[in-house]
Amino acid sequence: MTTKRVIAVCESAIFKNRGIVLSLFLLATIFLAYQAMQLKLDASFSKNIPLNHEYMQNYVKYQEDFGGANSILVAVCDRDSDIFNQNFFDTLKNVHDQLFFIPGIDRSQVSSLYSPATRFTEVVEDGFSGGPVIPADFSSNDPKALDKVQENIVKAGIVGRMVSDDFHCSMVSARLLEINPNSGEKLDTIQFADSLETQLRDKYENDQISIHIIGFAKMVGDVANGAKGVLVFFAIAIAITGIMVYLFSKSLQKTILTLVCSVVSVIWQMGLLTVFGFGLDPMSILVPFLVFAIGVSHGVQMINAVGKEVRRGMTVCNAAQLAFVSLALPGGIALLSDTVGFLTLLVIDIGIIRELAITASLGVAVIIMTNLILLPVLISFVTLGDKFKGRFIESAGRADKYWQFMSRAATPKVAVYIVAISVALFAFGFYQSGKMKIGDLDNGAAALHEDSRYNQDTFLITDKFAITVDYMSVLVETTAEGCTSNSVMQAMDDFQWKMTNVEGVQSAVSLPSVAKIVNAGYNEGNPKWRVLPRNQQTLVQAIARIPTSSGLLNGDCSVMPVILFMENHKAETIEHVIDKVKEFRKQYESDDLKFLLASGPVGVMGATNEAVKAAQGPMMWYVFGAVILLCLLSFTSIRATLSVVLPLYLVSVLAQALMTYLNIGLTVSTLPVIALGVGIGVDYGIYILSTMNEKLKQNMPVQQAYLEALQERGSAVLFTGITLAIGVSTWVFSALKFQMDMGILLTFMFIVNMLGAIIVLPALAALFWYKKNP
Repeated sequence: MTTKRVIAVCESAIFKNRGIVLSLFLLATIFLAYQAMQLKLDASFSKNIPLNHEYMQNYVKYQEDFGGANSILVAVCDRDSDIFNQNFFDTLKNVHDQLFFIPGIDRSQVSSLYSPATRFTEVVEDGFSGGPVIPADFSSNDPKALDKVQENIVKAGIVGRMVSDDFHCSMVSARLLEINPNSGEKLDTIQFADSLETQLRDKYENDQISIHIIGFAKMVGDVANGAKGVLVFFAIAIAITGIMVYLFSKSLQKTILTLVCSVVSVIWQMGLLTVFGFGLDPMSILVPFLVFAIGVSHGVQMINAVGKEVRRGMTVCNAAQLAFVSLALPGGIALLSDTVGFLTLLVIDIGIIRELAITASLGVAVIIMTNLILLPVLISFVTLGDKFKGRFIESAGRADKYWQFMSRAATPKVAVYIVAISVALFAFGFYQSGKMKIGDLDNGAAALHEDSRYNQDTFLITDKFAITVDYMSVLVETTAEGCTSNSVMQAMDDFQWKMTNVEGVQSAVSLPSVAKIVNAGYNEGNPKWRVLPRNQQTLVQAIARIPTSSGLLNGDCSVMPVILFMENHKAETIEHVIDKVKEFRKQYESDDLKFLLASGPVGVMGATNEAVKAAQGPMMWYVFGAVILLCLLSFTSIRATLSVVLPLYLVSVLAQALMTYLNIGLTVSTLPVIALGVGIGVDYGIYILSTMNEKLKQNMPVQQAYLEALQERGSAVLFTGITLAIGVSTWVFSALKFQMDMGILLTFMFIVNMLGAIIVLPALAALFWYKKNP
């Protein structure tokens, strides 16, 4: 059975049973709307990392020994003076205790001045003396007790780590569990972030005390709060689109139906996510709008086709049937290209991108139902009188003048210039896109604006402390009791010294560096003895004072991390430090000694950046491969396929070049944008070329074929490109930086893809069919 025959059978079955079709759609929409109301924002640390990457395999392997990278830092600061006053210490204790009891916190990993494990050691006449930095009998209202704590802080060597260099702040740190111990379910990161605000900041911040919180969970919470503003932009986009659709269609009924069907597609998308057990990640919050945008794009093509037939004297019902038949193939191929293109993102081994692929492909797949079936059925019930027809007589005449002018793009003489300019733009874009960097390019959280509370907290902590959440652990793996070997410890110490002097590394700590301090303590604190003992018994004596709770060794002393505290987590910093780790470790590795990358937050970022870099090329191949295959099946012509695909590739290269000018790095959140842009942009070309291809098969000259395609589809293509660009351009006012960046990129891709379809595509067609139609 031919494709045309299949479409004819479907058309007959659908329009002869319109009541049943509408009833089925209504029931499905009610059910999925209920399911959509159960949809929750879902964010987790593990979804943002490539779990199968080499670094993450090492991270997971030793996570129980050294904790995960999902940590929280809470800096408690005195606004006016140093920390040695009663109000500050009472607040610090309350913050420590409150954080300890928040569900999701690993209580064994909560650390502050009030932690029993926070101890000092000093050399006295009889050997060593030490104890908790804050004694059990500490009283915050006793000046002498405060002075004693100050002495202990200096002795403990925690200035810069647990107490700020200026003694105005003190740190409370903790690591998070993957499972909420109260519910036994996966930790709700967004709810946890809200708890940090309500139970810490809101409770204890005042005119004298400020609270500063950073960490992955807190960042995700702030992104989720900012993402709620997407609803406002969604409403604005619907309003703008509604006005534009009305101006285009000249019919309030058709405008409402177009918007309703596009909104129904979003409802179905979110309902299906719940049915399949997914949530909506804050970083994927923009996808429903893109589904709405794609729905409007195809809806406008449908009402445009119906309107043209009605103006030719056909009844609305017959016009709707004819529009269904004429658009089923190009619309179906375009939406199938979008769906398959989005599904190619599943090859990227990062959970959040795979979820985005599923979210986007589900949304686009349902548009096949809502906009290619439901919309024409609904339109078939609409009444359009002579007044509607009269509105288009004058505008149609004006439009034909523009189409005549634009059709010159499909003449060989003009096409040569268009293609030459396109080649020049491609060369420029290709050169500039080569400068695009992988990962975050700014300090702080790239998803948030620089002046956001989270990033301001990050800058304060980075400024006042010698440590931040920006640290990476190089895991030194050796034999059991390897820490008692001078050669192993010396190799680690030499490696640490070299890494400390690498640009981008702020400080470093490891078992050997602490053991040297202990050894000096055994020798009256003499700096000359701050070395690693060569005698094994003396080395064991130095190490014996360092517990596994320090995070510097595991139970059998077979794995010891070298912790590198970074100046920032910029992509170039991470790449430079990792390259130096790989360079230096070659000097020390042997069969029994391995330096493994990497744990800690920066280790996770490094693995993610490498995974994104590795996925970039294959993703583009898969996306364009899917589009090429479907275009070949649809048009059965290599020339037609190239005419659609080449402008898309040009725009994707120019979009990457634009990212370099906007200082946007290729990250987990920006990687899918090019695929999304290609998926949406292919629709324009398919609608234009589907009409052209039919005319060309009839041996019609290319220019005439393009002119008729413009008269048939051009106004709808121009309208959707401009309307959707206006809708996403409002995102520049978003509270989220990544949404603002996406708004700029998508506005660019909507407009330029549209221009590519109406300027570059016909120029390529003119050259490809030149010999056939001289």
